[in-house]
Amino acid sequence: MMLLEMAARGFGDRVAIGRTDGSGLTYQELFERAGAASARIAEAGVERVGLIDVSSPALPIALFGAAWAGKPFVPMNYRLTSGELQSLAGQIAPGLVIVNERTAAALGDVEGLETVERGAFLQSLHRGEAPDPAWGMDPEDIAILLYTSGTTGAPKAAVLRHRHLVSYILGSVEFMGAGEDEATLVSVPPYHIAGMAALCSSVYAGRRILQLPDFDADAWIDLARGEAITHAMVVPTMLARIVDRLDARGGGGLPAMRTLSYGGSKMPRPVIERALELLPHAKFVNAYGLTETSSTIAVLGPDDHRQAMASDDPDVRARLSSAGRPLPSLEISIRDDEGQVVPTGETGEIWVRGEQVSGEYLGRDSRLTPDGWLPTNDGGFLDAEGFLYVEGRLDDIIIRGGENISPGEIEDVLLAHPAVRDAAAVGIPDEQWGELIAVAVVLRDGAELGEDDVQTHLLEHLRSSRAPDRVAVLDVLPYNETGKLLRRVLRDELSGGEPKTP
Repeated sequence: MMLLEMAARGFGDRVAIGRTDGSGLTYQELFERAGAASARIAEAGVERVGLIDVSSPALPIALFGAAWAGKPFVPMNYRLTSGELQSLAGQIAPGLVIVNERTAAALGDVEGLETVERGAFLQSLHRGEAPDPAWGMDPEDIAILLYTSGTTGAPKAAVLRHRHLVSYILGSVEFMGAGEDEATLVSVPPYHIAGMAALCSSVYAGRRILQLPDFDADAWIDLARGEAITHAMVVPTMLARIVDRLDARGGGGLPAMRTLSYGGSKMPRPVIERALELLPHAKFVNAYGLTETSSTIAVLGPDDHRQAMASDDPDVRARLSSAGRPLPSLEISIRDDEGQVVPTGETGEIWVRGEQVSGEYLGRDSRLTPDGWLPTNDGGFLDAEGFLYVEGRLDDIIIRGGENISPGEIEDVLLAHPAVRDAAAVGIPDEQWGELIAVAVVLRDGAELGEDDVQTHLLEHLRSSRAPDRVAVLDVLPYNETGKLLRRVLRDELSGGEPKTP
């Protein structure tokens, strides 16, 4: 709330959310709506405030309103199935949950939850009441709970306290650093840490926020051009599609774009190289971070991009594939399986330490070591110049289009099929998506199961984002002598050939 209060006092008449045609909210109006929302939350007598909806003005109002009321804000994945939504939402009871018509139907009735549709929630804030200026100032209070998936696919709520988020903002954003003409386009979903960080960063800087509820490359380009967007953050899949559409549409570019940030998964080098060619005036920033670290921990800045792009030195050019250097407020080291620091250039697990690092999950023990380090479960290395290279999840989580997908979740469904004796799912590299989902099955003696049958079976039990892009029926899966599946061997085997379209 300190971030929003400073914004309202410093530049309250600036448009905070929306267009400049009079339909948007100023920072003073956002402050007042957040105060009214805090009163609405207090009246409900709940412990948490959830949101199962796309981005809209209700998002920042609920985020800051929950903080004002001293309640954790819990944005959830509106793309989940009805059963998944009911399971997660049940964990935040007693709570008030903002929904839309579709997610309200999917959620149904959950004991201990009060649901309110977005329109009704926004309408309830127009009561003309002066907000109570008092709110809790304890930095240890929980600000946001973000659900993430671990190696087993079981969702867990990452705990981000006020001190984690505010530390990140104060260490990376200049107060009132944005000019009055600056506008940022937020197209990442509310349940992603990048979405939360983008809101907090823009509010503190004083930048106008435009929201794109459902990403479409043409709609993104049209909005960026029409609203003279100067800043944006996308995941690599989005940038790949934007680049393709800019190429297809020919000319025009994004004349107002000053800084284009990306992160969430590994960026294919051909995509960023083409983006640099198409938008020579834009400053590109690769931001690597985790939910558990309140967003960014390493940055490949604009100068790094241009120097790498212009270099004939393959080592310098390779930095386009790096995550850049750690933020000054953080420490990063690379450790082996015993937790010992490895030599420069050697691959190991990425560890991070700093005030913005949480490493805490609701109802679980902290993952922080006694001296404050967080083992990220990401593999990578640091080169001699301090550039961080991220090589992927150590637990083989598939990252498709910026979304973490547990192989175990897919494998469990495959193994439930009566014709399947053994099964595995791995991620294979892809220029557009970062990774594709490849599955391999071993059939029981005498059983028959085609690739289309595998697709159909998975789509009957999992949402479409879990559908495999490639299916292989093998005689045996690769294991070592101790019975451990050799996922890297399987990944190499499945990486050749053309993917099967779901």
